[in-house]
Amino acid sequence: MIDQLWLILLGFAAGILGSMIGLGGGIVVVPILTFLGFPPTAAASNSLFAALSNAVASTISYSKQKRIEVSLGLKLGLLSIPGTILGAIVSTDVTPDVFKILFGFVLIASAAYIFLRKKIETKEKTLSKQIMIFSIGASFFAGIISAFFGIGGGIIFVPLMVVGMGMSMKRAAPTSQLILFFSSLSGVLSHSLLGHPDFIQAGFLAVGSFAGGLVGARLSIDIKERYLQIIVSVVILVAAGKLFLDSITDNSGFFGF
Repeated sequence: MIDQLWLILLGFAAGILGSMIGLGGGIVVVPILTFLGFPPTAAASNSLFAALSNAVASTISYSKQKRIEVSLGLKLGLLSIPGTILGAIVSTDVTPDVFKILFGFVLIASAAYIFLRKKIETKEKTLSKQIMIFSIGASFFAGIISAFFGIGGGIIFVPLMVVGMGMSMKRAAPTSQLILFFSSLSGVLSHSLLGHPDFIQAGFLAVGSFAGGLVGARLSIDIKERYLQIIVSVVILVAAGKLFLDSITDNSGFFGF
């Protein structure tokens, strides 16, 4: 157990980042666990415990700052639950190489979002029926991604609220944490029923992520983001490249090389 205490530090670092940008810390946790040889279902399910813990801490902090759109967060969070159940079930049979390739694309999308997030803000919009219908489908899809990859689904929810609904980034990222509470909780329960997580490892990640969530929410108030965006985007892209390379060079890989 002692040799797994490093997971607390990993959860803490991921929690700070996840809280600040609203994506959840899975974009940090899952690649590292994957590189260390964790099976896809273990990496995703353990990461979801960290995402849940991070969402709880971040939601508490952001609610005190009054930056959460509670009604919208509740609706989108509840709509994501069926998708998380499906995502957990589908992840059971995924091979490591397929998981690496798919997650590599998720990381690329995450890096693009982090680097361009300030440029996608739009003026406030009136929610149309079309946007609300699209939001229902997007929430279901985000739920699948959340449980399948263990990242919480923020990569879908934050752009949806900013671009589709015209919400400011200062409110979208906090609201995303409330949504991630529901998607992560349902994902954790689904994965646990399927026997995927290692509860000791998940617990260490959750402890670190909770503390990181509190720190990240505080830092998000006045931090200068540009340098952080560049550094995080580069690290994520390197991780994506490593995932692609591992999947290609593995003799039993997805491409059959």
